[in-house]
Amino acid sequence: MAEELRNAYGKTLAELVRENPDIVVLDADLSKSTKTFEAKKVAPERHFNAGIAEANMMGMAAGLAASGKTVFASSFAIFAAGRAFEIIRNSICYPHLNVKICASHAGLSVGEDGASHQAIEDIAIMRVLPNMQVYVPCDAKETKAIIKHVAAIKGPCYVRMGRGKVDDVYDDNHEFHIGKVDVLKKGSKVCLFATGMMVQEALKARDILKEKGLEVTLCNISCLKPLDFEGVYNLASSHEYCFALEEHNIIGGLYGALSEALAPYALTKLFPIGVNDTFGESGKAKDVLIKYGIFAERIVKEVEDKVK
Repeated sequence: MAEELRNAYGKTLAELVRENPDIVVLDADLSKSTKTFEAKKVAPERHFNAGIAEANMMGMAAGLAASGKTVFASSFAIFAAGRAFEIIRNSICYPHLNVKICASHAGLSVGEDGASHQAIEDIAIMRVLPNMQVYVPCDAKETKAIIKHVAAIKGPCYVRMGRGKVDDVYDDNHEFHIGKVDVLKKGSKVCLFATGMMVQEALKARDILKEKGLEVTLCNISCLKPLDFEGVYNLASSHEYCFALEEHNIIGGLYGALSEALAPYALTKLFPIGVNDTFGESGKAKDVLIKYGIFAERIVKEVEDKVK
């Protein structure tokens, strides 16, 4: 079943607010888009609309967290990570406060909203901050698991979600181990490290490659910081070629994280598949993703070109 991650976020947040009276929710006048209105229906006295003022919202979040609250602050990724950066850095990360920044509408898949709203740098911006943990769920079930996880731990967290519907990767019986690399399919020679919606595209690409006689390993990396170094190292050391797949600039995101982890060991050939250091443009989400190479057939071509 296809579902929007923000819907899973809204439903899960409502559950958490119902269970925990210390959770407070902030939104930047986008509660219908980010789906935090679900929490407002449960506890309106703990839901605050900060208006179109993300920097101020993060300051409010810091104050509430310093008072002992667990704070969820939401906006579009381009504004949550970009417009509010300095407040996040100095007022949330530096004092290590318990604020969970849950950003929707990330990546090129925002589509018609164009380059001004297509956050392709947000992982890099958040990953570079000391004390910040960074999560990118791939489907609704993993979103639910990650939101519950960040609510249970202390300290700043950034959770990145797209706008459109994505197919389920996991079933109801899957046991999540948040923070660990999840090997979805086992193969040999080639390993695909994917994050977010690229997990679904990688699954499609793997099927095509399998029909062509190449069975590759596919992994979901939903926690980019702290990165599961042991899991990444073990996979890289047992494959000849690795690919980092992301709906993000290839600078500073998943490819950057894997490169930083593996470079000292020169274990394998690592190649990026993502946005090649350029801004996006307005158009239907599917068309924009295809133009910028965020689709299964490109993954197939890149693998075939490298593995000869």
